Amino acid sequence: MTNREQPGRLESHTIQPIGAEHRHGTARDLFTVWFGSNITLLALVTGALATTVYGLSFTWAVISILFGNLFGGVFMALHSAQGATLGVPQMVQTRGQFGSLGALLVVGLVIVMYVGFFASNVVLGGQALHLMMPRMTDTSGIFWVGALSLVAAILGHDLIHAYARVLTYASGAVLALAFFWIVFIHGLPPDFMSRNSVSVPGVLSTVSIAALWQIAYAPYVSDYSRYMPIDTGARTAFWASYWGCTLGSIVPMILGAVVGICAKSGDVIESLAGLTGSISSLVLIVFAIGLAAANAMNLYCCTLSTLTFGQTLVAAWSPKAFTRALVALILFGLSLILALLTKGSFLVDYTDFILLLLYVLVPWTAINLVDYYLIQHGRYDVQSFMSPNGGIYGRVNVAAVACYVIGIAVQLPFMSTTLYTGFVAAALKGSDLSWIVGLAITAPIYYLWARRKVVRMQGYRDEQHGNTGAPGRISNGEPRLKS
Repeated sequence: MTNREQPGRLESHTIQPIGAEHRHGTARDLFTVWFGSNITLLALVTGALATTVYGLSFTWAVISILFGNLFGGVFMALHSAQGATLGVPQMVQTRGQFGSLGALLVVGLVIVMYVGFFASNVVLGGQALHLMMPRMTDTSGIFWVGALSLVAAILGHDLIHAYARVLTYASGAVLALAFFWIVFIHGLPPDFMSRNSVSVPGVLSTVSIAALWQIAYAPYVSDYSRYMPIDTGARTAFWASYWGCTLGSIVPMILGAVVGICAKSGDVIESLAGLTGSISSLVLIVFAIGLAAANAMNLYCCTLSTLTFGQTLVAAWSPKAFTRALVALILFGLSLILALLTKGSFLVDYTDFILLLLYVLVPWTAINLVDYYLIQHGRYDVQSFMSPNGGIYGRVNVAAVACYVIGIAVQLPFMSTTLYTGFVAAALKGSDLSWIVGLAITAPIYYLWARRKVVRMQGYRDEQHGNTGAPGRISNGEPRLKS
């Protein structure tokens, strides 16, 4: 690859650091990759949970969706700024907090997350295509939506950015058209604003799923900002990612809340088709294609994370493009199997799935952000990320692993799911505050624990690398952006 975008060419890099000569793109590319990839049926279904599963009125659904996305987007964007600085995938950078082997705990969970999101997306895409083209079974639709995602995941980074750029305009226009049609052509029910009510558990649950929608992108974002030119800057990367992801999520979620209130059945996709009338084919097909683009991101990141997992175990291995393609194909097959097994109980399974993600991702994001911004101040030895013994970060950082386990454990009393409800959540009538508690406890504990190691690690860095390991530079002497 050259330093220009080449969406039709197979990406040669996998998990290796991206040098300055291969950097390309602009802040607008970060905005469109997150805006375009979020306007999907899955975002719409997530917003519909507010007015269907949680029973909120439209006003309170909008307030909860706004607050959750705007708050959660801060965490997502802080991770995105790391990619533009360090030039490595997010799960490779996690070795800087957990150590090379310790990071496998998080990498393994993230792989499961990607597979789950991929399966969720293709189920919705398959259902949408079947609804518009009855001769195509939902199983066939699932396969074709997945296959389109596979092509982009194999060709890699630049094609995914190109996909999202087109969808920013195409899906954005169709989303606006759908709103106009439902409100002014079909018309809202006379009692639309008075339907449903407000409840504390409903508001907190909606805020939680909206915040998680953003936090769940934390393992993704560096993968798509790591090619940004070094002079892009952390601040620019932050705001481009933040507004792209929050605006791209909020609008379809609000549409989902509208559909949920108007729905005469429990099927959100079928209700959307009914509300959009003669333009329903256009709406569902464009949104289904949008799912394919979003799923390409899931599969691409899942592949990079799987390669990271394997390279940790076989440190001398440096996976190339062919290996990435082969792993993507295998993961595609596994995801299709999961999609076919869960398509009959999608909404319940999806709700439980995103709540589970909340519990395991929150402690990781707290540790990662505290370490990057408050402990290391963006100064990492990238060469150590790829070292067989973990370099200056070692094989296992006991502090990070212990804090991660603590961060999950302290959430248990506050969890509220169909499988388990903690005693505090039960006392609060099902309100789930676990993610707030996880952030509030994990972050300060890790900060206090990790600060004790800073002086020792800085001394080791200076001893091993001299001036080339100084803050703001990669250990091989290549300039790197200071945070």
